[in-house]
Amino acid sequence: MFSNEPVVKVKDACIFQDHNTVLENVDFEIAKGEFVFLVGKTGSGKSSLLKTLYADLPLRLGEIVVAGYSIRDIRPSEVPLLRRKLGIIFQDFQLFSDRTVAENLLFVMQATGWRDKGKMRARMSEVLMQVGLGSVERKMPHQLSGGEQQRVVIARALLNEPQILLADEPTGNLDPTVSDGILKLFQQINKSGTAILMATHDYRIIKKFPARILKCDNMRIVDSAKEHFELSESSWQ
Repeated sequence: MFSNEPVVKVKDACIFQDHNTVLENVDFEIAKGEFVFLVGKTGSGKSSLLKTLYADLPLRLGEIVVAGYSIRDIRPSEVPLLRRKLGIIFQDFQLFSDRTVAENLLFVMQATGWRDKGKMRARMSEVLMQVGLGSVERKMPHQLSGGEQQRVVIARALLNEPQILLADEPTGNLDPTVSDGILKLFQQINKSGTAILMATHDYRIIKKFPARILKCDNMRIVDSAKEHFELSESSWQ
């Protein structure tokens, strides 16, 4: 059944890292199919917010609902079900270095409940083609460039047709030309209906690919959809 409910809904949330509050009174929503940047200085709470959204950090105060799951009330047994509805993309790729690209993707599919070998192979080929990598299944990660490895990570995140991609500095280790290619790929994925929340330090990308911005600033989230603020590189470096 189709629903117009936001894919992410955050109300009066406090975000903790260990025992320290890094963000408080956080309120925002991300609609289905929306593209949003998350910016802020190092240590301002970007990664902690993302980890809370995918239930890697506990939510102690406030309410967060992601893809229909209440993060405050989520049971450990439900976390894998939540993560099937999300795609998580890291700066440092987190690919198994001793496995081929195909083995990396098949591992995720098996871990998230896929059983039919034919369907698994077909879906794997589909997502690799979607990210512009048609012939890398048998390659090891070290045989790929940084940009190709990040595309494999994006393909891995797309396997279960997620409602939203949560990307933590996905271009942080890439040069500008490769970064632009990744952003264009994100835009294509976004146009197909997948929401994207992307944390970044890259001011150049935000100027080149404008979208709504959530800014972590002085323990709060400032939302460009509600409040005008000046964007300058120094404001989050």
